[in-house]
Amino acid sequence: MNKRASMQTRFQPRLVLTSIALAAIAVANGAAAQEAAMQRIEVTGSSIKRLANEEALPVTSIKAEEFTQRGMTTLADVMMALPQSASLAPSNAGSGTNINLRGLGVNRTLVLLNGRRLANEAISAGYANLDVIPFSALQRVEILRDGASSLYGSDAIGGVVNFITKKEFEGVQVTGQYVMPERSGGGDERRATLTFGKGNLNRDGWSAYATVDFHDRSRLAARDRAEFSSDELLASLGRPRTLGTGGYAMPANFTTATNKNAQNPYAATCAEPYSTIGAKNTCTLNSNEYGTALYENQQIGFYARAAKQISEDHTFTVEYTRGQSYIIATRNPTQAVAVNGVSAILPSSSKWYPGNSGGVPAMAGINGQPLTVTWSVADYGLAAQKDKQVNQRLAFVDEGKFGEWDYRAGLVIGLSDRENFYQNGFLEGQGLLDGLKNGILNPFGLQDQAGRAYLDTLTVNGVKNRDSQTTYKGVDFSASRTLFAMSGGDAAIALGADASHQTTRDDKLPVQNGITYLNSTMSHGEGQRNVYALYAELDLPVTSALNVNLAVRDDYFSDFGNTINPKASFRWEATKNVMFRGSANTGFRAPTLFDAYGYRLPGATGKTSARWDDPQLCPGGTPGVTGTGTALPGYVASEVCNVQLPKQVGSNDGLKPEKSKGFTLGVVVEPTKSLTMSFDYWNIRMKDMLANLPEQVYFQDPAKYAHLFVRNADGTLAFINNTTMNLGGQKAAGIDVSATYRFPRSTYGDFKVELDGTYLTQFDNQLFEGEEWVNNVGRFGAASNGTTSSFPIITYRWKHVLKMSWALGDWTAQATQNYNSKYEDQNLVAEQYWRDINSYKPWNLTVGYKGFKNTQLTFGITNVFDSAPPVTNHSGYSFGYLSSAASPIGRSYNLRASYTF
Repeated sequence: MNKRASMQTRFQPRLVLTSIALAAIAVANGAAAQEAAMQRIEVTGSSIKRLANEEALPVTSIKAEEFTQRGMTTLADVMMALPQSASLAPSNAGSGTNINLRGLGVNRTLVLLNGRRLANEAISAGYANLDVIPFSALQRVEILRDGASSLYGSDAIGGVVNFITKKEFEGVQVTGQYVMPERSGGGDERRATLTFGKGNLNRDGWSAYATVDFHDRSRLAARDRAEFSSDELLASLGRPRTLGTGGYAMPANFTTATNKNAQNPYAATCAEPYSTIGAKNTCTLNSNEYGTALYENQQIGFYARAAKQISEDHTFTVEYTRGQSYIIATRNPTQAVAVNGVSAILPSSSKWYPGNSGGVPAMAGINGQPLTVTWSVADYGLAAQKDKQVNQRLAFVDEGKFGEWDYRAGLVIGLSDRENFYQNGFLEGQGLLDGLKNGILNPFGLQDQAGRAYLDTLTVNGVKNRDSQTTYKGVDFSASRTLFAMSGGDAAIALGADASHQTTRDDKLPVQNGITYLNSTMSHGEGQRNVYALYAELDLPVTSALNVNLAVRDDYFSDFGNTINPKASFRWEATKNVMFRGSANTGFRAPTLFDAYGYRLPGATGKTSARWDDPQLCPGGTPGVTGTGTALPGYVASEVCNVQLPKQVGSNDGLKPEKSKGFTLGVVVEPTKSLTMSFDYWNIRMKDMLANLPEQVYFQDPAKYAHLFVRNADGTLAFINNTTMNLGGQKAAGIDVSATYRFPRSTYGDFKVELDGTYLTQFDNQLFEGEEWVNNVGRFGAASNGTTSSFPIITYRWKHVLKMSWALGDWTAQATQNYNSKYEDQNLVAEQYWRDINSYKPWNLTVGYKGFKNTQLTFGITNVFDSAPPVTNHSGYSFGYLSSAASPIGRSYNLRASYTF
């Protein structure tokens, strides 16, 4: 055992909450066996048909047909709408779709496919990218809203999301779908699927099927929804585009050795649409021209499954999954940044020097001194990267009976690859500086023929710049049987063991050293981990009304030692119409492979997501409010004020595991045969929380966090330390509410209303141990989503999904409202601009018809009332709206058709 493991090895008690033992094991290994096992257990002692389906643990189940009825086209739609989720929309980072249950961070939500893990996303190595799960193969999604799991692992602190595929399919089915926004621009979607299979396990003793699913979405530019980020709107939020002066632009701004105030020879016009007029006779880049509201992406999924009934009590199954996705991540055009401390200089010998033969206007006071230019190279447009992920998984499952025992065994081999390419618009940094020096490049306009030809020699289009891989190999075995009779039925026991080997490798390739615009350099990180576990569960039907479940899991991590975590839950039917349930658990989560073994570089690895004032070199402003400071004499304002500052991210070899405790207590009632309601209180406590600090924390109290501002010998900022840290802790609690009402059947059809919501009662962060706890309910939190985003977690006071459905003959219809409550804005602006973010409550409507032979048609309207995304003054959302939590597309139309041969 290594030194870290020896320091961390110790036993930690933990209550691990799961379903009834037999049912839980069945969930892990297949839908059919699951339903059979649950049926044996759930109906014991209950005479209420729907109430009997309620377990000791709160579980949300969404069937695949519900995706269509709610107008959902991707798993991102599913996760964003889930009331228990604080997920972010797929971002420019390229990490894809992830889920963040309870707002505790994506690394604390365990994602499973048919009850078993996938290889994690290849860079952060801490969560699964949902975009690689084949959409067309799914039968349903089950969300275990209780934290931790004795069966799956003690790291599922926020909960478990289990994607369950169809177990068999006969025939051939083709499906086509098109989503068209009402307004012009991009954001349109296309889907095509083909599913084919043969055989029935019960009838033929075997079955096999496969499905292929294709989906893509086109880019939606910010200019296509310019009303969401107009100059008037941004000014009303206290973040006008003209707040900054002298930054990177085309035409370039410049300074001299003796005059650090930025100037521009074209300040009166600023070459629209590339730039707009800034403050103090400068130009600023036009964010509407270059901004992206939604990024182009694509997913291609393949899933195949074959099962063989070897004997009456023995079945063998093989499944193969391959998911491929990419996102085209765009940013402002390449900038001619400093290389090895040498800035971009335009000498007086260049024909493009103001007043020389190139036609750039002469300027008063410019008499041959070298100009330091801040130039954005507009000739190639957006700088775009293609982030491609491929996730493959091969699973073998053997299940049967051995004497009195039901057993299950599985082997999973998972491989996740992620590659990043310079798609377009990136140029070698030193070449740009050389081109300015020798006079061939014009920083004040588009290039002439010679300049364009020279730029062509600097491009790296199509070159791969990063290659990453994670692997997961796991085996598991479980067995269950009844033990003895009790008043409520037979007691049962389940025993299990699993072992896994996980690896990570992340290479930033040498080409990154030359593309200085991204401030990233070559690096290498790799690591591995073995995890071994034993678990046991005991199901005790004490009476016909009371069932108790006890479980314990023992995990051993090869790099962080041992932890033992027990769990308990109960289910009590107090009356025929009232059932109480509850549970208690503790949790243990080791640092992800990236957190522990990812790249480590001595300097900056990128830039901040938002613009900030350097608190030492641009002092005097309101803490955390960018653009209010004043540059010290001798410093260029555009380099130290209202600017993206250098930041260091990466692994941290000093991390220790985080721990949690949690409990739930709920009631399910059925006051009438038509109405069922449930209320579940949940409470989670964490300490030694593994997370990154959101950027605003550094700047709201720079004196307190001065040790995280790493400076060069001359006082300039080398980087902000934003690596993963062990923070103080997290306290989160709330109430899950669900209700279903079925109207009496009538000649007008069947009507039903369903509500699924979460009310947050507590979400407190402690940044470092011993510091005060900060309430973050209904406001931007003080902890981030970890390696996926530097933005703080968003926690709504109330979030719900409301569904109203109707069915009559071959017709169905459903109206769905996704509601997020009002929110306190970040408000790091002047006090007169402080505000709240309005609630967001778009409605979706779908109508289905299956009256044509072998055909199903669905027509839908997404965002029926064309609700605009909520406006925010958050420093990281440059387009003025909350792009991580709402769509800028507006009203769109959805047509879907399926035909079965």
